[in-house]
Amino acid sequence: MRIQVINPNTSVAMTEKITAAAQAAARPGTQVHGCCPADGPVSIEGHFDEAIATLGVLEQVRGGMAAGAQAHIIACFGDPGLLAARELAAGPVIGIAEAGFHLASLVATRFAVITTLGRTRIIAEHLLQRYGFAGLCTDVSCLEVPVLDLEHCTPALVAQMVEEGRRLRDTRGAGAIVLGCGGMADLRQALTDALGIPVIEGVSAAVKLAESLLDLGLGTSKHGDLAYPLAKPFKGRFAEWGQEA
Repeated sequence: MRIQVINPNTSVAMTEKITAAAQAAARPGTQVHGCCPADGPVSIEGHFDEAIATLGVLEQVRGGMAAGAQAHIIACFGDPGLLAARELAAGPVIGIAEAGFHLASLVATRFAVITTLGRTRIIAEHLLQRYGFAGLCTDVSCLEVPVLDLEHCTPALVAQMVEEGRRLRDTRGAGAIVLGCGGMADLRQALTDALGIPVIEGVSAAVKLAESLLDLGLGTSKHGDLAYPLAKPFKGRFAEWGQEA
């Protein structure tokens, strides 16, 4: 099977990190193709960034489908463009926040999220509500660390995450930790060893979910709101997205 892993920002270093984590999680025989848009924000840290990045995600999904991808992973914790991508794709499309929340709920009755900037907290909380996990999450903890600092994590940053994980475990009752950024994709094992509780990283979680869905022959439903986009002309710079009805 062939799985496309899309980093919605334009950081090549982060794309390489995300792709390596996805390939490490994939079983033998699964082909992982990592990619990122050529145009868009260098990091995604708010609603505006997500809106700009969404078109890049959709372009990558369209290209991945043409190249034979059977499933698509959106490797940003805001899950930008997730439902729009599901309209385009016949195969499964999985966001890493959604994947992380699902897996955490299977191994703990309460979990917490460790993410980057405080301004993204509400975005994560909105996703928890939308996906139905708000009642299981004890806290969304923000490190106040820019996303691009995660391209190459320092020992001091890892130590900060360990300290925060211990606080969430010991004072907030979190039985598991969900890592709230694709740039944390290489930290799962180190944090698991340090904290002694399950640490879920969304890229690897999404890969295993994609493999499971493909094994079961399950793709995106094309009934209702996730049916293929309606054929219609688009104007100006978006003309290539249009088609005659």
